[in-house]
Amino acid sequence: MSNLFEASGLESTAPRPLADRLRPQRLEDVVGQEHLLSSEGPLGRMLGAGRLPSLILWGPPGTGKTTIARLLAKRVNLHFEQISAVFSGVADMRKAFEAAKARRMTGQATLLFVDEIHRFNRSQQDGFLPFVEDGTVTLVGATTENPSFELNAALLSRVQVLVLHRLDDAALETLLIRAEEMERPLPLTPDARAAMKAMADGDGRYLLNMVEALYAQAIVTSLDPKGLAEAVQRRPANYDKDREGHYNLISALHKSLRGSDVDAALYYLARMLVAGEEPLYVTRRLVRFAAEDIGMADPNALVQALAAKDMYDFLGSPEGELGIVQATIYLATAPKSNAAYKAQKLAYSAARREGSLMPPKHILNAPTKLMKDIGYGKDYAYDHDTAEGFSGQNYFPDEMPREVYYAPKERGFEREILKRLAYWQKLREEKM
Repeated sequence: MSNLFEASGLESTAPRPLADRLRPQRLEDVVGQEHLLSSEGPLGRMLGAGRLPSLILWGPPGTGKTTIARLLAKRVNLHFEQISAVFSGVADMRKAFEAAKARRMTGQATLLFVDEIHRFNRSQQDGFLPFVEDGTVTLVGATTENPSFELNAALLSRVQVLVLHRLDDAALETLLIRAEEMERPLPLTPDARAAMKAMADGDGRYLLNMVEALYAQAIVTSLDPKGLAEAVQRRPANYDKDREGHYNLISALHKSLRGSDVDAALYYLARMLVAGEEPLYVTRRLVRFAAEDIGMADPNALVQALAAKDMYDFLGSPEGELGIVQATIYLATAPKSNAAYKAQKLAYSAARREGSLMPPKHILNAPTKLMKDIGYGKDYAYDHDTAEGFSGQNYFPDEMPREVYYAPKERGFEREILKRLAYWQKLREEKM
């Protein structure tokens, strides 16, 4: 269809979005990806050597993946062929490969650009392998998802993965300036201009779509941030609950809690809840954190985390989310210890290693005469009958030396536990 428009001369006069009209015509004009495109960047070095391998361009939406692919093909004189994993199937892939083979016979190589490549299933991804290996196509795939999770190992072993960054403030400002040079100054106060860049959330395409929406409204007075918010729609946060953004933010929340940075923890909690994360999922992670990273340094941490779960179950959103906030604050500011977590691992390891050793007979109950006759319960010392309330008897299996799993820290309530353990160990040694 596009060829018919071009042949009729209509292509140049057809309305085109501002983002398309501002699409860079040279790699040097691409903004925000200097770490890849500079002479010292990986793409800069590849182009300097006159060689372009198959690539995966991984980055957020609106960071220039499609543009870079087009300009790479132009720079190294490859025919640019594009398919989308959203709309294409096996028949489209086969047609692209056959066309590439035919061009190759005439001496023209092909760059096959596959948008949203992560949406192809495993067998479809395998379909690229022979054509990449024999050089029929130079594959350039674009994905917003982590290739480690979404692309199979066979394909990943045949490509280089390049990471594109979300556009920073300077890159977004460059796009605004280019738009104003093409059209006219934006009707924005300085604060509103900054707010627009923040609303774009690193997505250059979305920024230019907002600019176009402003131009379409023929606004004559400068808008402040509130007026801007009324004129254009904020970009939704980039967050998929079953994708990498989900795991990145819960990891950031967990590590901020562990690092006792209450403000960072609240920020990542807000990021997740504002983006639509299930509050009970977050609460489950807080409960786990309370036991894993605080433990006996503050036993009340687990109580607080479970109370947040109960409050949310009782009130729901948004009222119940305050309980999750309170638990987050408590956990971030509590003393930290992973002694219980480490003790679990050591004890589990010993249990697997030692097998089915019997406990010592003196701590076994003897409900029958036979059990008494063979020594069950013999010489058991009832701790409450001792002066210290501590007998110091051995409770490990006779075939196993005494081991230490729990090593409390000098923090919070575990300081008191440490004193108790030291006292009991002293008594144990005296009674031996």
